[in-house]
Amino acid sequence: QVQLVESGGGLVQPGGSLSLSCAASRVIFNINTMGWYRQAPGKQRELVAVITSDGNKDYAESVKGRFTISRENAKKTVYLQMNSLKPEDTAVYYCNAVLKVFSWDRERSYWGPGTQVTVSS
Repeated sequence: QVQLVESGGGLVQPGGSLSLSCAASRVIFNINTMGWYRQAPGKQRELVAVITSDGNKDYAESVKGRFTISRENAKKTVYLQMNSLKPEDTAVYYCNAVLKVFSWDRERSYWGPGTQVTVSS
């Protein structure tokens, strides 16, 4: 079983910055995409940013120019740097990884437990 361990998050004032990180907990054959999603109260979970194994990135329009996703393959870790935060960024942020634990296995999608980000004065 793979666990995604998230860290970061918390309370920040509008215009501030926060950094999230997420690491896979065990040896893994290959990680394809890694990404961040968020879910605000009363809303559906939505994509924030994803990064492929070869470094291609995609962002939600609402965060382009403010958020940056990156990854360290050797550490099986994905990061999300969030700048110029707005109250509408308030949500639970979830890490996602699509990976193969073993070379003979199929790719599976795993989720972290979520970390709260609150942007408020």
